[in-house]
Amino acid sequence: MSLQIQPNVYIGLLHYPVYNKNMDVISTSVTNLDIHDIARISCTYGVRRYYVIHPLETQRKLIGDILDYWQKGYGAQYNMDRKTAFDKVALIPSLEETLAEIGRENGRDPVLITTDARVYPNTIGYQDMRQKFADGNPYLVLFGTGWGIEKDTMQKSDYILEPVYGPGEYNHLSVRSAVAIILDRLLGEQWWGQAGVLE
Repeated sequence: MSLQIQPNVYIGLLHYPVYNKNMDVISTSVTNLDIHDIARISCTYGVRRYYVIHPLETQRKLIGDILDYWQKGYGAQYNMDRKTAFDKVALIPSLEETLAEIGRENGRDPVLITTDARVYPNTIGYQDMRQKFADGNPYLVLFGTGWGIEKDTMQKSDYILEPVYGPGEYNHLSVRSAVAIILDRLLGEQWWGQAGVLE
């Protein structure tokens, strides 16, 4: 059974401020697959917009060229399915500008949800988050690159989603995989509790 009301959800892929493996705050480089795959995931789950958030001009030029090719160039004519997915993508310099744009579009500030492999005091489970989506407010689900979103940014969030756990101790998913799993849990078919389905 699908959600009764289409939630008002945006997602962002943050390239700064994030950590590297030494816990230094850095800007990460864009990954072409992140743009393509997360655009397709966003389209599949009805996300309003997928923001690629990057402050550096050199990286923004690269991202812009990729978007132009699939949104306006030959790629848009060659593969309409890919163009449909890429129409969800917007390039923006900062998280602050992302929040402001969503706020202007909706007439109210979005609820900020971040993701991390650790647990925080304001960590929330997926079923609880799904229930909150029913209020019609805009929500921005923020995903980090590198080794995670910088602490001060995490502390500004309204909620932090619980980590995605497997059965073992290994916990280093690619961001593309994490986005797919998390959006399915938040926006996908409600499979639990159905007849014939193990809970």
